[in-house]
Amino acid sequence: MLTGLETAELPADAIEVGRIADAWGIKGWFKVLPYSAHPEALFSSKRWFLMPSERGVAAFSGVAQLSVKEAKQHSDSVVACVNGVDERSAAEALRGSRIFISRSSFPTAAENEYYWVDLIGLDVLNRQDEALGVVRELLSTGAQTVLVLEYQQDDKTCERMIPFVSAYVDDVDLKARRIRVDWQLDY
Repeated sequence: MLTGLETAELPADAIEVGRIADAWGIKGWFKVLPYSAHPEALFSSKRWFLMPSERGVAAFSGVAQLSVKEAKQHSDSVVACVNGVDERSAAEALRGSRIFISRSSFPTAAENEYYWVDLIGLDVLNRQDEALGVVRELLSTGAQTVLVLEYQQDDKTCERMIPFVSAYVDDVDLKARRIRVDWQLDY
């Protein structure tokens, strides 16, 4: 039934990019709920790695590798077909599986564009070279993206938010693992 699954090891640079929602059609296609509004990584990679859902009955255990035949945008999701999953029941068995892709398979970002995963963990400094914190996560507010920083103050962990827009962000240096901003400690 699931002949397309090969046992594999999760690559060291694997990033979770989505989840299989359900079967789509009768020929083994399935619907993917991507974690990004721009799921280019799902389209560019021909090898996806699956891990079973944390809950429910799993059709497999460990890590499985899929060879992608086709993936395309469909409404607010992505639909895909893979080698060895040729009928609806096989696609249904994958429901809930988590999809990982090797970071090295992501398409190259355009100039002044960044993958969120590359920003997490970067140090943030202001124009006065004062450390504002480390990027813990990013939030999409609809109008803009916000950097959520974590820093220590008086032996406790605090949080600071900075809009990730050109009005405040002067420079992102991925090699130096640093973001320079126009922001003050007391904001």
